[in-house]
Formats: sequence, structure tokens, C-alpha cells
Amino acid sequence: MVKNLTEGNPLKLLFFFALPMVVGNLFQQLYNMVDSMVVGRFVGEDALAAVGSSFPVVFLAVAVAAGLSMGCTVVISQLFGAGQIREMKITVSTALISLGVVGLVIMGLGELAAEPLLNLLGTAKDIMPDSLAYLRIYFGGAVFLFLYNSLNGIYNALGDSNTPLRFLMVSALTNIVLDLLFVIKFNMGVAGVAWATLIAQGLCAFISFFVLVRRLMRMENEEAKRGLKFTFFEMPAARRIAKIGIPSMLQQSIVSLSMMFMQGLVNSYGKVFVAGYTAATKIDTLAMLPNMNFSNAMSSYTAQNIGARRDDRVHQGYKACMFMVFIFSLIITAIIYLFGPQLLGLFLNQGAEGSAMSYGLSYMKTVSVFYILMGFLFVGNGLLRGAGDMGAFMLSSMSNLVSRVAIAYLLAHFIGSSAIWWSIPIGWGVGSIFSFLRVRSGKWQLKRLVE
Repeated sequence: MVKNLTEGNPLKLLFFFALPMVVGNLFQQLYNMVDSMVVGRFVGEDALAAVGSSFPVVFLAVAVAAGLSMGCTVVISQLFGAGQIREMKITVSTALISLGVVGLVIMGLGELAAEPLLNLLGTAKDIMPDSLAYLRIYFGGAVFLFLYNSLNGIYNALGDSNTPLRFLMVSALTNIVLDLLFVIKFNMGVAGVAWATLIAQGLCAFISFFVLVRRLMRMENEEAKRGLKFTFFEMPAARRIAKIGIPSMLQQSIVSLSMMFMQGLVNSYGKVFVAGYTAATKIDTLAMLPNMNFSNAMSSYTAQNIGARRDDRVHQGYKACMFMVFIFSLIITAIIYLFGPQLLGLFLNQGAEGSAMSYGLSYMKTVSVFYILMGFLFVGNGLLRGAGDMGAFMLSSMSNLVSRVAIAYLLAHFIGSSAIWWSIPIGWGVGSIFSFLRVRSGKWQLKRLVE
């Protein structure tokens, strides 16, 4: 259901808008988590390390898709908030065509670049065949990845986070069934989980597309624009999307590149360390979902209210989101400290000091203490992105990522492998300072995209 975020209590609106997004992303993370669980349990640690070594490259494709789709979300949200329905529909169509084409291009480039990228990361020879198989199959479904991300962003722009949740539930369950079938029944190994993910994402993208088309057809254009001929692609709409989408894509791509640099450092400590790090990052990614989705909710909320010229509500929403990330971060940190070994046990067997399990626990217990800091960074960046203040958004994000990688490599000479997880909260702290100062300045209010 389309929902107007420019009216009502900001705390209540943001919580119930973000909640389905959190649950939906939990199901989405089941793709990778079930992949890792099935591989780790039924194929072995080498296979789990193979999937882990491929992850930074997979994340690069996801980063490009998510970044470009954010351009769709912000522009469509501002148009919807401003009541420019016809222009909003044209922007939706333009976005789907543009991202579909980009997905096809990435699909071709990914097939060619998979092996060179894995070599660049220093992937061990004994896990290279499995890593390469996983990547090539994954890139074969890149167009579905791009379409799904753009469709999900469009639903969120319209204030609807419930519909994507339903699609993701079906997709995640499909992925689980196919994982078990391909790996256990047909002994397809790492390739089996890659095929399961591709099929599940494709199913989700197709269903999302047809439901969205029906919904848009039922939305009437503003009275002054009724009867005008509809165009499926317009360059002004594409330029608006690019204004937000390209900086977001670059930021997300730099995230993935920083992960590649980090993965190179991780790989240097051997495959046991890689397996522990991979398992810990699966839990870490899951634990970060509430803060990430409060950030996404803040972007849509900010964009709609900017479009409606309700800047006062943006300040209220910012305070509400800050409160929510504080509470959720405390809860998640407590869960990790209480149940860390059990959570990692989903992927790894118990082990002594120097085992994959011990490395994973060290990572989780260090990073989880600073989830509050990460939440403050994400919410501030969500506001800047929704307002269209991409220069400040990029500065905050870049300072986080560059400092993280630099500190990891520097500290590694003094404290060894633990530098990898200590660098993460330091990066969050640096980035959050930039975002907080920009939000306080109020200059983001001058960056609106629609009149």
C-alpha cells in the first residue's frame, strides 16, 4: 500500500515503515546465510572459504545495483511528496529501463572479470575452482539483482515496505529449498547454492515487477496532467536519477573495493582465519540490518518531506531515528555477547584458540560494542542522501572507508590480525563526525531535486 510519510508521528511512522524492511532484509540475508550454512555443514570449510573469498566481488555487483537504485528511491520519493504523479511514473519507467540495461552490462563484464578479480584478491589455489564457479553463476543473474534492487527502492519511495517483504519471504523460502535440493540431493556443491540464489532472485524480480505495474496503473495523474501522452524514457528523469544514483553507486562501490582490500589482508592469514572471518561477517551483516534499514527509512522519509516542503518534520524524524538505533544497538550487542558461540556454531564447529571459531568470536565481540556509533553514522547519511546532499554524503562515507582500510593495514604490523576488526569502529567514528556536523549545519535543506 502506498503511504504518505509527510503526516503523522515521525517515531511511529519510521518504526513501522522500517520494521518490514528489517524483516525483509533478514529474509534477504538468508540467501547468503543459508548458502554458507549448507556449504559449511555439507561440503566443508574449504568450500565455505571459497564462498567467503568470492563475497567482496559479489558485494561489488550488489553495491552498484544498490547505489543506482537509491537514485530511484530519492527522486521518486521527492516527486511523490510533491504530488507530481505523472513525472513520478515516467521516472519509475526510466529507472527500470536504465537499471535493466546496466544489469545486462554487469552480467557480461562479471563473467569476463571473475577470475582476474579472484586472483587479485589472492584467493588460494585449492579453493579457486569453487570460488570461480560461484562467481560466474552469480553474475549470470546480475540483471535480476539490478531489477530487484530498483523495484524494492521504488516500493520504499512510495512508502510501502510491506509488499517487498512478502516477495522476499517467498524468494528466501525458495532459496532454502533449492539449496538443500541442489547440494544434498544432487551433490552440486558450491555451484548448487549459486544456482539457488539466481533462481530465487529471478522469481522475486518478476513478481515485484508485475505487481508494481498494476499498482501504478491505478494511480491517477494530477488533474492538470491527465490526458497527456505517457513516455517510457526521458533523459531529464535519467539525469535526476544519475545525480543521486551515481554518487551512491560510487560510494557503495568504494565500500566493496575497501572490502576487497580487507579481504586481501584477511586472506594473508590463511584459510582457517578466512573461514572464521567469513562466518563472523555473516552474523555481523545480520546484526547491522536494523541500523541499515533505519537509514534507508530515513532517506525515503526525508525525501518525501523535502518534496512536500516539510523540512521541520525531517529534524523530528532524525531525532526519532537516532533514538531507535540507540535502543536496537544495545539489544543486538547484548545478544551477540550472550549467544555468540551458538550463532557462529551455525557455520563452524567448536574449536580452541587459533581455530576458525576463536577468530570469529574475537571479531564479533570487538565490533558489536560499537554498533551505536555505526547507527549514528547510518542515520545521518540517510538524511543527507534523502535530501540530495550527495557531496556531504560522499565525504562522510569516504572518510569512514578510507580510514578503515588505512588503519587496518597500519595496525596489522603492530597487533596482527585483530587490526582488521578494530579498524571498523574507528572508521565509523570518523564518518559519523562528518555526517553529524553537516546535519547540524542545515545546508542539506538547499539540495532538493524537485520544485
